[in-house]
Amino acid sequence: MSTPLCPVSILIPTKNERANIRDCLESCRFADEVVLVDSGSTDGTREIAAEFGATVVDFRWDQKFPKKKNWALANVAWRHEWIFILDADERITPALAAELRDLMAGGGPVAAGYYVNRRFWFIDGWLLHCGYYPSWNLRFFRHAAGRYEKLQDLGDTRSGDNEVHEHVVLDGPVERLRAEMNHYAFPTIEVWVEKHNRYSNWEARLLVARESGGCASARISLPSLARKRRLKLLAARLPFRPLLRFVYHYFIRAGFLDGYRGYVFCRLMAFYEFLGAAKARELRRSAPRQPFRP
Repeated sequence: MSTPLCPVSILIPTKNERANIRDCLESCRFADEVVLVDSGSTDGTREIAAEFGATVVDFRWDQKFPKKKNWALANVAWRHEWIFILDADERITPALAAELRDLMAGGGPVAAGYYVNRRFWFIDGWLLHCGYYPSWNLRFFRHAAGRYEKLQDLGDTRSGDNEVHEHVVLDGPVERLRAEMNHYAFPTIEVWVEKHNRYSNWEARLLVARESGGCASARISLPSLARKRRLKLLAARLPFRPLLRFVYHYFIRAGFLDGYRGYVFCRLMAFYEFLGAAKARELRRSAPRQPFRP
């Protein structure tokens, strides 16, 4: 006798994810509904989704809010109340799938949402240190009760149509799941550099907006995330930020214990800090100057 499917829906935002989507969908076989919200993939992503019986919903961004995930949460006719947000380069582990089954079968969830811990894979293993573990993300919640925060209309940052850095703001109590998920965001250094070049556009614009008082952070359910953002804003005023970023990840957060992969990752994080700082300065210099008023 086959095991009944778990009564949850999984949302996967995609655009040309052929390299990732098959393994991602394989990890979702336990779920009753899987929906890809796709931004015009042309590499076979949609066809692979059809092989797995997943639903594909088209998304066309108009460079305004909402972005992909918030649009999907509000507009897709979800089969189930509970939804799991999963990126194409992430995998639901068997242990996590089993925990979700137990949660839905045991009288239902007691909270409005649940944080899931991610393991970041980089080069030839996952990062146990560097400040990237644990990495808690609010991914499982009642779809009507949560939305990704709207930080600021930053214009075209060339960082894509998907919420990447934004966190879910949830109406209700939250808990944490025990099992973890895997994140294969950076299979090569080239991919890391390409992604973080785009991310630094967003970071720079957000920093300049916050400096001008034009961007208020939304309420975040996990206190450590709110604290991290406050510290990040304070750190933006410090000199030698790239060096300090390396010291933080490599020594304070014990990145050296991750060996070669930890060293490379921490050096890249320092480079990311440099990109963000340099692009923010470029934005400030290019801003229209106010006329002098005596």
